[in-house]
Amino acid sequence: KARESGIGTAEIAETFDVSVSWVKKLLKRYRETGEMGPIAQRHGPVRKLSGHEEELKSIIEAKPDRTLEEIAAKLSVKVCIQTVNVAVQLLGYRHKKIFDRRRAEAP
Repeated sequence: KARESGIGTAEIAETFDVSVSWVKKLLKRYRETGEMGPIAQRHGPVRKLSGHEEELKSIIEAKPDRTLEEIAAKLSVKVCIQTVNVAVQLLGYRHKKIFDRRRAEAP
């Protein structure tokens, strides 16, 4: 509202006790997005499988007894097994370990 009434950037910065560069950034964001509120903060890195949830779900639902290695091989994104494991858990699926009979029968 201060800008609309004809007050300059420096005066706005002085009035609200902020830097001129901060006011310029805020005005630029307002011009581009129409938003002046605070930006949502992200904590931690962006997950590699973020945005691939549907693909992961369809792979799991097509054959629920796939191993993590098999799931990782089917994904369109190259990720490690640990990343697949975390993503599977975040989707609410439980990973069942497959019992290897060959090991159990070994002397």
